[in-house]
Amino acid sequence: MKTINKLMCCAAIAGTVALVPTKAFAATEDDKKFLAMAAQSDKNEITLSELAEQKATNPAVKTFAQHMVMEHTKMSESMAPFATSWGLNPPVEADSDHQKELNKLSKLSGNDFDKEYMDQMVSDHSKALSAFTSEAKDTKDVKFRTAVLKGKTIVAAHKNMAYDLKKKL
Repeated sequence: MKTINKLMCCAAIAGTVALVPTKAFAATEDDKKFLAMAAQSDKNEITLSELAEQKATNPAVKTFAQHMVMEHTKMSESMAPFATSWGLNPPVEADSDHQKELNKLSKLSGNDFDKEYMDQMVSDHSKALSAFTSEAKDTKDVKFRTAVLKGKTIVAAHKNMAYDLKKKL
């Protein structure tokens, strides 16, 4: 009987502990800044890659661009719940630096276009990977960290793909 009482007591304690909510962390200003940067980065990649879908002459570059549009759209969607709950609005266009790059790319064609686009993809994904790495270490929000780590894996793959493709051009 004592064993049964002990087991029931342990079960009751375990059940109570399971019901205690884990501490939810409020988004920090750094988390919000990172998320705004990541959202802008996604928009930049989508905008440049949509142009590359039309203008790239190398089939591998065209395929890469299609992949970037699809993947960065998914990344934006996966981060949207955080942005919404934190009161952040998604960007509607490329930032000024990427608008200049878009204008530059618009004037290029053939291999010149492909090389410039891939140079930009390597550069952008290198910067983004660094930001994702820092945020994954710094954020205290467990759910957000999980999303950031998933994004980091995707961005690292994009960087490697872009670098490998750039070397072949």
